[in-house]
Amino acid sequence: MDVAGLVPGAHEGKGLGSQFLDDLNQADALIHIIDISGSTNALGEAVEPLSYDPLNDVEFLEHELDMWYLRILKKGWNKFARAVKGEHGKLSNAIAKQMSGVRVDEELAEDIMNKMNLNEDLLKWTDDDLFRIASELRRLTKPIIIAANKADIPGSNNNLKRLIEKFPSYKIMACSAESELALKEAAKKGLIKYIPGESEFETMSNELNENQKNALDFIKKNILNNYKSTGVQDVLDYAVFNLLEYIAIFPGGVNKLVDKDGNVLPDCFLLPGKSTALDFAFRIHTDIGNKFVRAIDVKKKIAVGKDYVLKNRDVIEIKTSN
Repeated sequence: MDVAGLVPGAHEGKGLGSQFLDDLNQADALIHIIDISGSTNALGEAVEPLSYDPLNDVEFLEHELDMWYLRILKKGWNKFARAVKGEHGKLSNAIAKQMSGVRVDEELAEDIMNKMNLNEDLLKWTDDDLFRIASELRRLTKPIIIAANKADIPGSNNNLKRLIEKFPSYKIMACSAESELALKEAAKKGLIKYIPGESEFETMSNELNENQKNALDFIKKNILNNYKSTGVQDVLDYAVFNLLEYIAIFPGGVNKLVDKDGNVLPDCFLLPGKSTALDFAFRIHTDIGNKFVRAIDVKKKIAVGKDYVLKNRDVIEIKTSN
């Protein structure tokens, strides 16, 4: 999901800030794409390469997100704090209710309360306390990976090194979206054989013109040899499998692992970690979930029940009632 642009003061509704934050609220993880070459400024305007410091963009987004969470946390704070104190309610439960709009549950709220060792009296919390809570909640509920795009532009590597040094807690990946697009277009035309995420491609045609040869040579030398991929697929994989901890599950039968065209296991479903066989059945179709009888672990050729916890790359056949 590509979200609206962000400008300073977005948390106050400036620019498309409200739309941006509403969009973000639907996301489980964020890929922050920055121009590591410094050729795009804070307002999204094109400038001379290396003339803008891309590290500002990381701090800028962090600040806007933290202030957004803080605004939600502080909404009607005094009234909220007095009510919790007067009702002798559980602190973590109260915080979870206050922040439910950004997917904070009681367990997460309790972990943070324990970690920060805060005063049990909410009315004694300072603005600094509230900001620290908001920032930590943002970090845990909106995990971020940074895609350092335009790594192919000369001089970008120095910015990338500075970025990694300043933000060691982030996963940062060098990317060249332009190179990825060029490789995909060349593969589409049958000029090369290329699988997204791989570190090399195979030339399939002798009809490449000089410009095409130069472009492919540049990508190979400056991107694939340096970074081992264009980074685009790597970023997506990391967001799905590391940040979100999803698993890949294949539907298939014990005696049927190919489709009518001979493709082996052509379908794949991404599910949250700890999903069960029944969860998978419902993910395929509601009727299949409702009529679930048992599942078959195709690799092991054994029957499993509805509560069987799936593992990454399991091949599962679902048996249903008539």
